[in-house]
Amino acid sequence: MTRFTIALAATLFAAAPAFAADNAATRSFTRDGVTYVYTSTPKGDAQVLEGVAKPGNQKFRLVVRNGWVDGNAAGTRVSFRVPKTTKVQVASR
Repeated sequence: MTRFTIALAATLFAAAPAFAADNAATRSFTRDGVTYVYTSTPKGDAQVLEGVAKPGNQKFRLVVRNGWVDGNAAGTRVSFRVPKTTKVQVASR
C-alpha cells in the first residue's frame, strides 16, 4: 500500500501544471504498470483530485491547497507538501 501511495504522489505531482485546469475532464496516465484515472475539480481555493488506480481499483481522493496535499490513497491517510517542480528543457533541431 505504501508503494502505491508513493507512486501516486510522485506521479501526480510530476504533472503539477495539469492541476491548474478549470475543468473536471477525466484524465489518465500509466506509471510502473499502474494506470491512474482521475478528475481534477476546483473547489474554492483548493483542487480536488479523485480517481482510481488500476489494476486493483484502489481509490484515491486528494485535496491540494496552499502548497499541501491531504487525502486518502488506497485506504491510507496521506499529507505532504506539494513537490517543487523543475523546468523541463526540450531539445529541438
